[in-house]
Amino acid sequence: MKDEGRNPTGSFKDRASSVVVARAREIGAEIVVTASTGNAGAALAGMSAAIGQKAIIFAPKTAPQAKIAQLLVYGAKVILVDGNYDSAFDLTIEAANEFGWYCRNTGYNPFTAEGKKTAALEIWEQICLNLPNDSRPLNVFVSVGDGNIISGIHKGFKDLLALGWLKTMPRIFGIQSDKSAAVANAYFAGNETIIPISARTIADSISVDLPRDGVRAVRAAVETSGAYITVSDEEIIAGIAEIGKYGIFAEPAGSTAFVGLKKALATKVITAEDPVVVINTGNGLKDVRAAMMSVHEAPVIEPTMASLKKFLEKNK
Repeated sequence: MKDEGRNPTGSFKDRASSVVVARAREIGAEIVVTASTGNAGAALAGMSAAIGQKAIIFAPKTAPQAKIAQLLVYGAKVILVDGNYDSAFDLTIEAANEFGWYCRNTGYNPFTAEGKKTAALEIWEQICLNLPNDSRPLNVFVSVGDGNIISGIHKGFKDLLALGWLKTMPRIFGIQSDKSAAVANAYFAGNETIIPISARTIADSISVDLPRDGVRAVRAAVETSGAYITVSDEEIIAGIAEIGKYGIFAEPAGSTAFVGLKKALATKVITAEDPVVVINTGNGLKDVRAAMMSVHEAPVIEPTMASLKKFLEKNK
């Protein structure tokens, strides 16, 4: 597993925001703005705070409180929208055009993909270079919302292949909740037509009605002989606790990729002999409510040895 929860603000989105903030400084942008369900906004707010850049974040009012707290603590101007991610996205672009702000929006600003492709460069360095020459292709599992992470990873691998540094193109698998599967639906239909849906998955980071980078997200799987896999929200929640047993605390979107791997094995899309990397896109502290749904609540006992012994006897 590649644990992106260890990044500075706790998610994969730090890769894109670091590049966008650098670009904003390069062009002299006064304000950088983005729409976000939390992670992209936190990444932008954190990176902006590090260099004194002004940032404005539009987020759905339903975003997890832990993510909203990050935005506020980093000092960004936070505006909650009485709507979903897609409505926040559209408002952000309108505002950027109206006020001359530099828009970071995923799938809209091309520098986001340049940042996200760095994960592919690291996977090549950390894993691909160490695979034997006769190895089967690497299989990369990543959750998909608006499609920019998977397309960015695909771009990174294509760059490496063009340079002649990558021997075999990895197979890329996009995993979506069946309650937010606009990209997967296009893949299953055998085309690149992204039809908007009404997303309602608990995995807020990948809950998107209209994926803005959907076409390239479909191609990432098709052009690498990968595939799309959908999983249920119940499987996603259960996966959080299962990943935890390996020492990784994942938010629901990270669990989504792991559950997709399990489904690929169960349906023989891949075998146990295939090399695999699963990307956890965010830290579990981003969504404590979802994490608590994956486990049993801790018991409460009196602070006495008698109470402890009674509890231990009852729960052998």
